[in-house]
Amino acid sequence: MKYAEIRELSSDDLQAKLKEARAELFNLRFQMATSQLDNTARVKLVKKDIARIQTEIRAREINAVKAN
Repeated sequence: MKYAEIRELSSDDLQAKLKEARAELFNLRFQMATSQLDNTARVKLVKKDIARIQTEIRAREINAVKAN
């Protein structure tokens, strides 16, 4: 997911995407532990997506505090 796509999402959508990404990461780690994971690079991509989403959520929190 690109950062531009993340910026367009609402706060509720961001929380939902974050929850989905964390669930996917859990599943990928579980598959890796049981030697069922074929694409190990997917773990890195999901981690980066989680970081991008968290960055956008934090930036919105900071902007909300500055606005007040």
